[in-house]
Amino acid sequence: MTLTLLPEDLLKILLAIAVGGVIGLEREFRDKAAGFRTLIFICVGSTLFTIFSSKLAGVNDPTRIASGIVTGVGFLGAGVIMREGGRVIGLTTAAIIWLVAALGMGIGGGDYGLTIAVAGITVVVLLGFPLLERVVNVIRDERTVEVVVPNTLDKIAALEGNMRANGIRAARVRQSRVGAQLTCAWRVIGTPQAHERLTALLLSDPEILEVHV
Repeated sequence: MTLTLLPEDLLKILLAIAVGGVIGLEREFRDKAAGFRTLIFICVGSTLFTIFSSKLAGVNDPTRIASGIVTGVGFLGAGVIMREGGRVIGLTTAAIIWLVAALGMGIGGGDYGLTIAVAGITVVVLLGFPLLERVVNVIRDERTVEVVVPNTLDKIAALEGNMRANGIRAARVRQSRVGAQLTCAWRVIGTPQAHERLTALLLSDPEILEVHV
């Protein structure tokens, strides 16, 4: 079977470059793992797979090749998810990789209106929602606090009481003992002002041997 380059196929490839490029520019500007060229390639690749699956299927199910995109892109997205300290980073980038692949499939399938609409909404979310996140962070900030104290659970209980008294919600995530010293870490949530009060309290406590915030 001979495959020829149709004008519509060329239009699909150019549209995939544009959609992947627009979203990739925002990721490149924020210095993310999947940037401008990566997202273009993902979008164009998904478009090509969808076009080929339709042309090569014949009388068979044309979705067989395209369905593999979902699994393959899932593995690609998993590669950008990492743990940094007590946080997991890269989830947004992984989700964008999956979304760009879906947009490429939409382009390959000829659903231009929905694809362009979702691409526009995606750009609005990526550019506008960080402003909303900064507003949320003014009233809610999450950090990790680790202290080293003499080996006594009474001190840990007292510290957790001080956290609650300062408007901090704390969840103990790690605790270990080495000799006569006890190390304890919490994931703490509160306003930036509450965090500053807590940090000052911990640094001024003579019984605390080490503080890591």
